[in-house]
Amino acid sequence: MNRRNALQRLGVLALLASPVGLVLGHGHGHGHEQKDFQELKSVIPVMSPGAEGKIEVLGFFHYGCSHCREFEPLLAQWAGRLPGDVVFAKVPVVWGKGLDDLARMHYALQVSKRADLHKAIFAAVQDQRLNFGDPKVVRNWAKANKLDVSAFMGIYNSNGVDIHVKRAQQTGGRYRIDSVPTIAVGGRFLTSPSMTGSYEAALKIVDSLIERVRKG
Repeated sequence: MNRRNALQRLGVLALLASPVGLVLGHGHGHGHEQKDFQELKSVIPVMSPGAEGKIEVLGFFHYGCSHCREFEPLLAQWAGRLPGDVVFAKVPVVWGKGLDDLARMHYALQVSKRADLHKAIFAAVQDQRLNFGDPKVVRNWAKANKLDVSAFMGIYNSNGVDIHVKRAQQTGGRYRIDSVPTIAVGGRFLTSPSMTGSYEAALKIVDSLIERVRKG
């Protein structure tokens, strides 16, 4: 899902969650374009805490993107097999208020150590059409998923989560991400299923780019 389509849907979260066609082509607006990936004009420093000295891979997404949801199982399997010199982090894009709310949910679960509920948010947004911009919806969702509601809401509204969301917005801006899912490798390359033609092919390109970064 590209930025324009997402922004058109931010006024009504139900529309934000609607599936759209996979955007073909590159068009990230910077860097030297390749067939299956883009090489950036300048290296972007490591953005993830604890990733210094390692190869950082960032997976940009949002919960209203049907392609991000389809990609998720393959991406999770791939991430589970990464060698010790590679650090992978999911980064929710923040293109406006609706995506700000979804990014807050992502980081609240991360801080709560409940990443197992990541898939449940995809379902809540795309199937149930829940509007996480409403605090009552957030509380009810937390209760339905057997979270400690008071503790979760405290984390959800915390300064720590604020910082995570702002950092995600800054990271997406530095990479000029305008469509998801997109993967950044080593601060040097961008690729995506829309560039490679399939989810599986995108991960193969990521592996090759990791090796390229590793060799210097």
